Amino acid sequence: MAQLTCGVITCGYNKEKSCCKGDIMVGGASAENERDTRCESFRRENCDCYTSALDHPCQTISIDCEATKCKYNSNYKCYAERVSIEGSRATECRDTLCGTFDKNK
Repeated sequence: MAQLTCGVITCGYNKEKSCCKGDIMVGGASAENERDTRCESFRRENCDCYTSALDHPCQTISIDCEATKCKYNSNYKCYAERVSIEGSRATECRDTLCGTFDKNK
């Protein structure tokens, strides 16, 4: 599991730059760079989102990932030690991105 820093302050799961969802999905099956990725788990603030039973942010999180060209992706799972999700003023998931994406050489 990765240590997640979430800069998407408009996400309903974001609490203190951490995620209360428990796991996330990074999209971008054909991603060539970080701008081609997105957090599929994004939900707007004030949504009726389910958060963890304890309603507290997770410091580490399981990340499913469709960005198969990223060097941290193995069998659709992210194996980076630290992951940064960005898009501070996002209004939908396409406004977010995985700042940790690093294309395979």
